[in-house]
Amino acid sequence: MRLEIGGRVDCSDGTFGELADVVIDPTTKRVTHLVVKAEGQPSVERLVPIELADRGDGTRRVVTLRATAKEVGSLPQVQEVAYVQLGDFPLDDPDWDVGIKEVYALPYYPAYDVEPGPLDVSIMYDRIPKGGVEIRRASDVYSAERHHLGHVDGLIVDRDEHITHVVLERGHLWGRREVTIPIGAVAKVETDDVTLSLTKDQVGSLPEVSVRRWPTSSGKARDAAAGREQPIQTQGAGTTTEEAHDE
Repeated sequence: MRLEIGGRVDCSDGTFGELADVVIDPTTKRVTHLVVKAEGQPSVERLVPIELADRGDGTRRVVTLRATAKEVGSLPQVQEVAYVQLGDFPLDDPDWDVGIKEVYALPYYPAYDVEPGPLDVSIMYDRIPKGGVEIRRASDVYSAERHHLGHVDGLIVDRDEHITHVVLERGHLWGRREVTIPIGAVAKVETDDVTLSLTKDQVGSLPEVSVRRWPTSSGKARDAAAGREQPIQTQGAGTTTEEAHDE
């Protein structure tokens, strides 16, 4: 099953929204949770156990959940906001870790004859299960020598939700290319960061597929060259890199 970050998420009774992020056990490299964003409510993100995801028949790049929209809406909220002084951090919880976070400085208005105080910041962060790491579509991918290669576009998982391939997106807006990296070539997965055991040149020698997609009114990804809906790729543990490109 391919988990395309930014792709549509359906419930048993209709569309819920999109796949915002995934939570991974960095030791076993197994996807444990999906972070799904409610349609029309960008600040509402729910933590969905991967067991609720229907593997489907491998013909659609849509994640279907075995739950109603109301049931998904009752799952734990992921996103939290805290207002702290620069350098402080808001979370000290035995059950939760901090996933992806964004820091925003609050406006400072100096007063006459008053020493400026510490800079306050607003931190928006994701609360994820203890021991997990969080990956989003903008997460960076680096070579073994820490050369920046591109960003995560999605993950391919087997029937036990273990990652078999990481889909790397390289290039710029009008020249994007996908490279499918076998999980054996992934040295380390951290929140918002994937490091490969391959060098930049080794990654450059892997097969690439040109990608030009845009969302349609139904939220499905379209291929600009062929003008067709792209199917989900269902992979088994023994699938090769070349097969992962075959659509």
